[in-house]
Amino acid sequence: MPKEDYNQFTDNSFVSRIMSSLTPVSSNRCFGGYQKVYSHESSELKCKMNFSVYLPPQAEEKKVPVLYWLSGLTCTEQNFIQKAGAQRYAAEAGVMIVCPDTSPRGVNIEGEDDSYDFGSGAGFYVDATEEKWKNHYKMYSYVTKELPEIINGNFPALPHCQSIFGHSMGGHGALICALKNPGKYCSVSAFSPICNPMECPWGQKAFTGYLGKDKETWKEYDATHLVKKYQGPPLTILIDQGKDDNFLKEGQLLPDNFVAACTENKMPVILRMQETYDHSYYFIATFVEDHIKHHLEYLGMKS
Repeated sequence: MPKEDYNQFTDNSFVSRIMSSLTPVSSNRCFGGYQKVYSHESSELKCKMNFSVYLPPQAEEKKVPVLYWLSGLTCTEQNFIQKAGAQRYAAEAGVMIVCPDTSPRGVNIEGEDDSYDFGSGAGFYVDATEEKWKNHYKMYSYVTKELPEIINGNFPALPHCQSIFGHSMGGHGALICALKNPGKYCSVSAFSPICNPMECPWGQKAFTGYLGKDKETWKEYDATHLVKKYQGPPLTILIDQGKDDNFLKEGQLLPDNFVAACTENKMPVILRMQETYDHSYYFIATFVEDHIKHHLEYLGMKS
Protein backbone atom coordinates (compact mmCIF):
# COMPACT_ATOMS: atom_id res chain seq x y z
CA MET A 1 0.00 0.00 0.00
CA PRO A 2 1.63 3.27 -1.07
CA LYS A 3 2.96 5.55 1.64
CA GLU A 4 1.07 8.57 0.33
CA ASP A 5 -2.23 6.79 1.06
CA TYR A 6 -1.64 7.42 4.76
CA ASN A 7 -1.27 11.17 4.64
CA GLN A 8 -4.85 12.27 4.21
CA PHE A 9 -6.14 12.51 7.76
CA THR A 10 -4.09 14.50 10.28
CA ASP A 11 -0.46 15.52 10.54
CA ASN A 12 1.83 12.48 10.20
CA SER A 13 -1.10 10.03 10.15
CA PHE A 14 -0.74 6.59 8.67
CA VAL A 15 -4.46 6.27 8.06
CA SER A 16 -5.74 6.57 4.51
CA ARG A 17 -9.51 6.96 4.41
CA ILE A 18 -11.04 7.56 7.83
CA MET A 19 -14.81 7.55 7.63
CA SER A 20 -16.40 10.85 8.54
CA SER A 21 -18.08 9.08 11.47
CA LEU A 22 -14.73 8.69 13.25
CA THR A 23 -13.59 11.70 15.24
CA PRO A 24 -9.93 12.04 16.28
CA VAL A 25 -9.47 12.50 20.03
CA SER A 26 -5.69 12.34 20.38
CA SER A 27 -2.55 11.37 18.50
CA ASN A 28 0.91 10.86 20.02
CA ARG A 29 4.15 9.73 18.45
CA CYS A 30 5.30 6.52 20.13
CA PHE A 31 8.21 4.18 19.26
CA GLY A 32 8.19 5.29 15.65
CA GLY A 33 4.46 4.80 15.28
CA TYR A 34 1.40 6.58 16.60
CA GLN A 35 -0.83 6.03 19.61
CA LYS A 36 -4.23 7.35 18.60
CA VAL A 37 -7.70 7.58 20.12
CA TYR A 38 -10.93 8.02 18.17
CA SER A 39 -14.59 8.41 19.05
CA HIS A 40 -17.59 7.32 17.03
CA GLU A 41 -21.31 6.76 17.34
CA SER A 42 -21.79 3.04 17.90
CA SER A 43 -24.69 1.37 16.12
CA GLU A 44 -24.56 -1.60 18.50
CA LEU A 45 -24.36 0.37 21.75
CA LYS A 46 -26.34 3.42 20.62
CA CYS A 47 -23.94 5.89 22.19
CA LYS A 48 -20.62 7.58 21.57
CA MET A 49 -17.68 5.27 22.17
CA ASN A 50 -13.93 5.76 22.31
CA PHE A 51 -11.32 3.28 21.19
CA SER A 52 -7.53 3.50 21.00
CA VAL A 53 -5.34 2.17 18.22
CA TYR A 54 -1.57 1.84 18.17
CA LEU A 55 -0.25 2.06 14.61
CA PRO A 56 3.29 0.63 14.40
CA PRO A 57 5.87 2.13 12.02
CA GLN A 58 5.38 -0.76 9.58
CA ALA A 59 1.78 0.36 8.98
CA GLU A 60 3.17 3.24 6.95
CA GLU A 61 4.16 0.78 4.23
CA LYS A 62 1.78 -2.18 4.47
CA LYS A 63 -1.17 -3.75 6.23
CA VAL A 64 -0.36 -5.31 9.60
CA PRO A 65 -1.91 -7.88 11.98
CA VAL A 66 -4.17 -6.69 14.78
CA LEU A 67 -4.23 -7.50 18.49
CA TYR A 68 -7.45 -6.62 20.31
CA TRP A 69 -7.02 -5.87 24.01
CA LEU A 70 -10.01 -6.00 26.38
CA SER A 71 -9.63 -4.22 29.72
CA GLY A 72 -11.10 -5.00 33.11
CA LEU A 73 -13.57 -3.50 35.56
CA THR A 74 -13.59 0.33 35.86
CA CYS A 75 -11.20 0.73 32.92
CA THR A 76 -11.50 2.71 29.70
CA GLU A 77 -9.59 2.63 26.42
CA GLN A 78 -6.81 4.52 28.24
CA ASN A 79 -5.57 2.13 30.93
CA PHE A 80 -3.68 -0.33 28.74
CA ILE A 81 -2.10 2.27 26.49
CA GLN A 82 -0.85 4.32 29.43
CA LYS A 83 0.30 1.55 31.78
CA ALA A 84 1.19 -1.68 29.98
CA GLY A 85 4.16 -0.49 27.91
CA ALA A 86 3.07 -2.66 25.00
CA GLN A 87 3.80 -0.12 22.26
CA ARG A 88 7.54 -0.87 22.28
CA TYR A 89 6.93 -4.54 21.52
CA ALA A 90 4.16 -3.82 19.03
CA ALA A 91 6.48 -1.45 17.17
CA GLU A 92 9.25 -4.04 17.04
CA ALA A 93 6.88 -6.72 15.78
CA GLY A 94 4.83 -4.60 13.42
CA VAL A 95 1.45 -5.30 14.97
CA MET A 96 -1.49 -2.95 15.59
CA ILE A 97 -3.15 -2.92 19.04
CA VAL A 98 -6.79 -1.88 19.40
CA CYS A 99 -8.39 -1.18 22.80
CA PRO A 100 -12.12 -0.50 23.17
CA ASP A 101 -13.80 0.96 26.22
CA THR A 102 -15.34 -1.52 28.67
CA SER A 103 -19.01 -0.48 28.47
CA PRO A 104 -21.42 2.00 26.93
CA ARG A 105 -21.14 5.48 28.42
CA GLY A 106 -23.69 8.11 29.31
CA VAL A 107 -26.78 6.20 28.21
CA ASN A 108 -28.76 7.39 31.25
CA ILE A 109 -29.93 4.02 32.54
CA GLU A 110 -30.99 4.20 36.17
CA GLY A 111 -28.31 2.56 38.32
CA GLU A 112 -25.62 2.43 35.63
CA ASP A 113 -23.15 4.31 37.83
CA ASP A 114 -24.09 2.83 41.20
CA SER A 115 -21.29 0.25 41.49
CA TYR A 116 -17.87 -0.48 40.05
CA ASP A 117 -18.70 -4.05 39.01
CA PHE A 118 -21.95 -3.52 37.09
CA GLY A 119 -23.05 -0.93 34.56
CA SER A 120 -20.57 1.76 33.49
CA GLY A 121 -17.07 0.33 33.18
CA ALA A 122 -18.41 -3.20 33.65
CA GLY A 123 -20.08 -4.36 30.45
CA PHE A 124 -18.71 -7.91 30.90
CA TYR A 125 -18.51 -8.37 27.11
CA VAL A 126 -22.00 -9.88 26.89
CA ASP A 127 -25.07 -8.92 24.87
CA ALA A 128 -27.65 -8.09 27.51
CA THR A 129 -31.11 -9.61 27.18
CA GLU A 130 -32.77 -7.97 30.17
CA GLU A 131 -35.14 -5.20 29.10
CA LYS A 132 -33.45 -2.44 31.04
CA TRP A 133 -30.01 -3.06 29.53
CA LYS A 134 -30.50 -4.77 26.16
CA ASN A 135 -30.70 -1.66 23.97
CA HIS A 136 -27.23 -0.46 24.93
CA TYR A 137 -25.23 -3.15 26.70
CA LYS A 138 -24.12 -5.25 23.72
CA MET A 139 -20.38 -5.27 24.25
CA TYR A 140 -19.98 -8.76 22.81
CA SER A 141 -21.38 -7.69 19.44
CA TYR A 142 -19.47 -4.43 19.59
CA VAL A 143 -16.13 -6.17 20.15
CA THR A 144 -16.61 -9.06 17.73
CA LYS A 145 -18.54 -7.32 14.92
CA GLU A 146 -18.76 -3.54 14.88
CA LEU A 147 -15.26 -2.64 16.05
CA PRO A 148 -13.44 -5.05 13.69
CA GLU A 149 -15.48 -3.68 10.79
CA ILE A 150 -14.37 -0.17 11.70
CA ILE A 151 -10.73 -1.22 12.07
CA ASN A 152 -10.63 -3.26 8.87
CA GLY A 153 -12.43 -0.56 6.91
CA ASN A 154 -10.38 2.42 8.04
CA PHE A 155 -6.91 1.30 9.10
CA PRO A 156 -4.10 -0.71 7.46
CA ALA A 157 -5.21 -3.96 9.10
CA LEU A 158 -4.96 -7.52 7.82
CA PRO A 159 -8.59 -8.58 8.41
CA HIS A 160 -7.89 -12.31 8.69
CA CYS A 161 -4.82 -11.89 10.86
CA GLN A 162 -6.12 -10.91 14.29
CA SER A 163 -5.80 -12.16 17.85
CA ILE A 164 -7.27 -11.15 21.19
CA PHE A 165 -6.14 -10.81 24.81
CA GLY A 166 -7.27 -9.06 27.97
CA HIS A 167 -7.16 -8.66 31.73
CA SER A 168 -9.59 -9.74 34.46
CA MET A 169 -13.08 -9.00 33.09
CA GLY A 170 -11.31 -8.39 29.78
CA GLY A 171 -9.52 -11.73 30.08
CA HIS A 172 -12.95 -13.32 30.41
CA GLY A 173 -14.00 -11.30 27.36
CA ALA A 174 -11.02 -12.43 25.31
CA LEU A 175 -11.59 -16.08 26.15
CA ILE A 176 -15.28 -16.08 25.30
CA CYS A 177 -14.79 -14.10 22.09
CA ALA A 178 -12.26 -16.65 20.87
CA LEU A 179 -14.22 -19.68 22.01
CA LYS A 180 -17.54 -18.46 20.59
CA ASN A 181 -16.02 -17.59 17.21
CA PRO A 182 -13.85 -20.50 16.04
CA GLY A 183 -11.32 -19.35 13.47
CA LYS A 184 -11.99 -15.63 13.92
CA TYR A 185 -8.93 -15.11 16.11
CA CYS A 186 -5.58 -16.75 15.45
CA SER A 187 -4.77 -16.90 19.16
CA VAL A 188 -5.96 -15.85 22.60
CA SER A 189 -4.32 -15.05 25.93
CA ALA A 190 -5.29 -13.51 29.23
CA PHE A 191 -3.99 -11.97 32.42
CA SER A 192 -5.88 -12.94 35.58
CA PRO A 193 -9.11 -13.72 33.71
CA ILE A 194 -12.50 -14.28 35.32
CA CYS A 195 -12.48 -17.87 34.09
CA ASN A 196 -15.76 -19.20 35.44
CA PRO A 197 -18.08 -16.21 36.01
CA MET A 198 -21.12 -18.39 36.75
CA GLU A 199 -19.37 -19.48 39.94
CA CYS A 200 -18.00 -16.18 41.25
CA PRO A 201 -19.66 -13.11 42.82
CA TRP A 202 -18.64 -10.70 40.04
CA GLY A 203 -20.04 -12.91 37.32
CA GLN A 204 -23.20 -13.86 39.17
CA LYS A 205 -24.03 -10.20 39.75
CA ALA A 206 -23.33 -9.20 36.15
CA PHE A 207 -25.04 -12.19 34.52
CA THR A 208 -28.15 -11.83 36.67
CA GLY A 209 -28.39 -8.15 35.80
CA TYR A 210 -27.66 -8.42 32.08
CA LEU A 211 -28.94 -11.90 31.20
CA GLY A 212 -31.61 -12.68 33.78
CA LYS A 213 -32.00 -15.55 36.20
CA ASP A 214 -31.92 -18.48 33.75
CA LYS A 215 -28.44 -19.88 34.37
CA GLU A 216 -28.54 -21.97 31.20
CA THR A 217 -28.19 -18.74 29.22
CA TRP A 218 -25.17 -17.80 31.30
CA LYS A 219 -23.18 -20.74 29.93
CA GLU A 220 -22.92 -18.99 26.56
CA TYR A 221 -20.71 -16.37 28.18
CA ASP A 222 -18.71 -18.56 30.56
CA ALA A 223 -15.32 -19.68 29.23
CA THR A 224 -15.22 -22.77 31.43
CA HIS A 225 -18.45 -24.03 29.87
CA LEU A 226 -17.63 -22.84 26.34
CA VAL A 227 -14.27 -24.61 26.22
CA LYS A 228 -15.91 -27.95 27.02
CA LYS A 229 -17.81 -27.86 23.71
CA TYR A 230 -15.25 -26.06 21.54
CA GLN A 231 -14.69 -27.88 18.25
CA GLY A 232 -12.98 -25.23 16.13
CA PRO A 233 -9.41 -24.81 14.90
CA PRO A 234 -6.73 -25.58 17.49
CA LEU A 235 -6.02 -22.87 20.04
CA THR A 236 -3.17 -22.76 22.52
CA ILE A 237 -4.36 -20.56 25.35
CA LEU A 238 -1.84 -18.63 27.46
CA ILE A 239 -2.89 -17.41 30.91
CA ASP A 240 -0.75 -15.54 33.41
CA GLN A 241 -2.02 -15.37 36.98
CA GLY A 242 -0.36 -13.68 39.93
CA LYS A 243 -0.20 -15.84 43.06
CA ASP A 244 -0.60 -12.78 45.30
CA ASP A 245 -3.72 -11.60 43.49
CA ASN A 246 -6.34 -10.83 46.14
CA PHE A 247 -9.15 -11.55 43.69
CA LEU A 248 -7.71 -15.02 43.13
CA LYS A 249 -7.79 -15.61 46.88
CA GLU A 250 -11.39 -14.32 47.05
CA GLY A 251 -12.57 -16.84 44.47
CA GLN A 252 -13.34 -14.35 41.68
CA LEU A 253 -11.03 -15.78 39.02
CA LEU A 254 -11.10 -19.62 39.31
CA PRO A 255 -8.38 -20.53 36.79
CA ASP A 256 -8.24 -24.13 37.99
CA ASN A 257 -11.83 -24.67 36.88
CA PHE A 258 -10.94 -23.48 33.39
CA VAL A 259 -7.82 -25.64 33.17
CA ALA A 260 -9.84 -28.70 34.23
CA ALA A 261 -12.39 -27.96 31.49
CA CYS A 262 -9.59 -27.54 28.93
CA THR A 263 -8.13 -30.88 29.97
CA GLU A 264 -11.55 -32.51 29.58
CA ASN A 265 -11.78 -31.33 25.97
CA LYS A 266 -8.05 -31.75 25.21
CA MET A 267 -7.65 -28.00 24.68
CA PRO A 268 -4.01 -26.89 25.10
CA VAL A 269 -3.67 -24.31 27.85
CA ILE A 270 -0.63 -22.82 29.53
CA LEU A 271 -1.36 -21.47 33.02
CA ARG A 272 1.62 -19.69 34.52
CA MET A 273 1.20 -18.96 38.22
CA GLN A 274 3.53 -16.05 38.87
CA GLU A 275 5.01 -15.88 42.37
CA THR A 276 4.53 -12.62 44.31
CA TYR A 277 2.59 -10.84 41.51
CA ASP A 278 -0.81 -9.25 42.06
CA HIS A 279 -3.72 -8.09 39.85
CA SER A 280 -2.25 -4.73 38.83
CA TYR A 281 -0.84 -3.25 35.65
CA TYR A 282 2.64 -3.72 37.11
CA PHE A 283 1.96 -7.42 36.64
CA ILE A 284 0.68 -6.88 33.09
CA ALA A 285 3.66 -4.69 32.16
CA THR A 286 6.04 -7.40 33.37
CA PHE A 287 4.68 -10.11 31.10
CA VAL A 288 3.02 -8.28 28.20
CA GLU A 289 6.03 -8.94 25.95
CA ASP A 290 5.55 -12.68 26.47
CA HIS A 291 1.92 -12.38 25.44
CA ILE A 292 2.69 -10.42 22.31
CA LYS A 293 5.31 -13.03 21.36
CA HIS A 294 2.73 -15.76 21.96
CA HIS A 295 0.36 -14.10 19.52
CA LEU A 296 3.07 -13.45 16.94
CA GLU A 297 3.75 -17.16 16.73
CA TYR A 298 0.14 -17.86 15.72
CA LEU A 299 -0.10 -14.78 13.53
CA GLY A 300 2.75 -16.24 11.46
CA MET A 301 5.26 -13.66 12.73
CA LYS A 302 7.70 -15.55 14.94
CA SER A 303 10.12 -13.15 16.54
